[in-house]
Amino acid sequence: MFETPDELHSLQVLLDTSLAGSSSHLKSIIRPGESTLNAEQVVRVCQGMCTLAIATVTRRGEPRISGVDGHFLHGRWIVGTHRQAAKARHLAARPGISATFMRGEQLGIFTHGHAVPLNPEGTSSDPAWPAIRDYLVNHYDDDSENPFWDENVWYRIDPTWMVAYSADPVGLLDQQPSV
Repeated sequence: MFETPDELHSLQVLLDTSLAGSSSHLKSIIRPGESTLNAEQVVRVCQGMCTLAIATVTRRGEPRISGVDGHFLHGRWIVGTHRQAAKARHLAARPGISATFMRGEQLGIFTHGHAVPLNPEGTSSDPAWPAIRDYLVNHYDDDSENPFWDENVWYRIDPTWMVAYSADPVGLLDQQPSV
């Protein structure tokens, strides 16, 4: 677990305000205390690499979905792609992004926000990038000198809305390793 108490608190506020401001239809499916996860539970189920579906938008306003490796660090999703990928061009022009982490019908974490490049080309990196890069290199058991790390751009998703659903939060969490 990489989250500080302040980061967990901020994540909990985001989860609570997002659900409170959601449609009545969504609230009929995702019911607080019954089919929701709190911030600590979200962190538990998002350990390691999570396969995310992300949505970006073309210049004509057409949505595009693709899959990426997602890492939940400090209460934010970290995602990467090749600098020449269409999604990198979309995010450079229009940083709005949606991300979904699902495990069948048992888990859904839905996020909307803005993609912030951590290692943009031609300018200085985000102050958090060195530590995040070290985490990623270690996670992928890679060589930090591998050109892969310069060929790809990594983003932090700064969420404006996030909800976490589980059909069976207790059963789901019983299957997770403790942190």
